[in-house]
Amino acid sequence: MIISASRRTDIPAFYSDWFMNRVEQGFLLTRNPFNYNQISRVSLKPSDVDAIVFWTRNARRIMPSLNVLDSKGMQYYFQYTVTGYPRLIERSVPQPREAIRTFIELSVRLGAGRVIWRYDPILLSNLVSIHEHKRLFSKIAGMLAGYTDLVVVSFADFYEKTNKNLAKVPGLIFSDVLAQQNELLDLVDFMVRTASDNGMKIESCAEEIDMSALGIPHGKCIDDQRLRKLFNIASRQIKDPGQRLACGCVKSIDIGMYNTCLHGCSYCYATFDHDKTLAQRKQHDPMSPFLIGGVEGVPEHLLYVDPPQGSLF
Repeated sequence: MIISASRRTDIPAFYSDWFMNRVEQGFLLTRNPFNYNQISRVSLKPSDVDAIVFWTRNARRIMPSLNVLDSKGMQYYFQYTVTGYPRLIERSVPQPREAIRTFIELSVRLGAGRVIWRYDPILLSNLVSIHEHKRLFSKIAGMLAGYTDLVVVSFADFYEKTNKNLAKVPGLIFSDVLAQQNELLDLVDFMVRTASDNGMKIESCAEEIDMSALGIPHGKCIDDQRLRKLFNIASRQIKDPGQRLACGCVKSIDIGMYNTCLHGCSYCYATFDHDKTLAQRKQHDPMSPFLIGGVEGVPEHLLYVDPPQGSLF
């Protein structure tokens, strides 16, 4: 079993205490995001977890606890986002130099193959033009050279809820770079050359557009090949049926929850209701088996340390 922690929220940045408590208890509970009453029990026993993939913009809080995971023989790698966008778009993410400093410290500890740089989503706007994307990508790539072997890129998705949030950013004028062929080709060519110059491969994440001929093949963020290379984990290469058609990730269990991340990124598909996010944060209990909320009304057999079979309803 592979644990995704998490596409839906930044567990290392905001919920690392909760996660480590759950590791010590050996399990956690999650709710189906589309059916509140459907509860799953997820084992975190080392014998049940093949690997953990962390998704984060700030690993600083969880880093002191990694020795605990190591002592338990748990295997993991990080998908680590660094973009450097203006505060109007990314309100509460670490400053770029701070994020890069933490990235490098993590890479020195784990190795370049276990910390993957994400420059995504690529949002084209009057605040971040093609020229500015080139400047940011080049600067970050130069600072991370030698500390990662892969950069993952994707382009912003314009869902109704993300469009509403982007429209609230004062003075922001945004557009879809995928609809602007000349600009897209120019940026892609630059990123491919820059990644190569800095010793990195480059892949796309969940993109329907095929850029392999341009030098950016489709990637897998939860990657069976990387898991095999890093940890000698033999995956059955089953595509995750819960992800978008264009997503190449192998099957995993995501333990996050929508509208719980506090980074305040206006383009985020997973955190689209700021008021709900703040309200849910108040319901977070680091000692609860749930990321948000308590165990009132939960069947007792789901709360046992070693439950009987049949822990999903």
